[in-house]
Amino acid sequence: MIFDPRLCELGEGPLWHPIREQMFWFDINNQKLLSQDRDGPREWRFPEIVSAAGWVSDDVLLIAGERDLFLFDLETEEVETLCLLEQDKPKNRPNDGRADPQGGFWIGTMAKDEAAGAGAIYRYYRGELRKLYSDITVPNAICFPPSGAFAHFTDTITHKVMKVALDADGWPNAAPEVFLDLTAEGLYPDGAVIDAGGVMWLAQWGASRVAAYDADGTFLRSIPIDAPQITCPAFAGPQLSALIVTSARKNLDAEALRIAPNSGATFVIEGTTKGQHEHQVII
Repeated sequence: MIFDPRLCELGEGPLWHPIREQMFWFDINNQKLLSQDRDGPREWRFPEIVSAAGWVSDDVLLIAGERDLFLFDLETEEVETLCLLEQDKPKNRPNDGRADPQGGFWIGTMAKDEAAGAGAIYRYYRGELRKLYSDITVPNAICFPPSGAFAHFTDTITHKVMKVALDADGWPNAAPEVFLDLTAEGLYPDGAVIDAGGVMWLAQWGASRVAAYDADGTFLRSIPIDAPQITCPAFAGPQLSALIVTSARKNLDAEALRIAPNSGATFVIEGTTKGQHEHQVII
């Protein structure tokens, strides 16, 4: 089922604001933040690429842009730089990101032309931005279990989703290990979210589906979606029982768009399970 019919070139970063009870997501290539509220569809256009967000307060989002992490007031549209991000790399942009249970915000970067190894994964926490991992090509699947005991991430081109243990403040304190290896299936992991029971819901680029994996990496089931390039899921709604899923149209030829004309729309899957609340970013 379609949640929002607006067709994104590269939909990404769905975020349910638990106080506003409002869904937000991005069209990366068109530099837009999209939303739906009680008055209908809304959008904000930015002078740079924006890709992911976390909620700070009722009206303020932390947004990842090309040159910085910034605070954006949804009511006044005022912008305030929180910290700089790869200002020395004008060919890069942000991609997948999510807030962690400790109040930090993880964000991956990559080359606009997807040059190998040009990106990195960072974490912002209480005024500090720290690079965690370098030599990343397409960062995705940043997500956390309810306990906050570890984090997941992927470099999509590797076919592997990683798992890393975190300390009490949410910083990695061990070497990452492989959680899922999808090489044999030829699957590309994209965005992911973990539900209240610890199950990972993983978008798989090019596979027209979101797949669920248990906490030990066991495949549980997949849900087909009417678009080949599925990018990221997020739980939404008052009961967190709706799975909102973004998708992309980029690089699809005319025949692919004829077969899947809803590519780029934002989808909703009802009643899969119960999600976690999106965590608040502490600035």
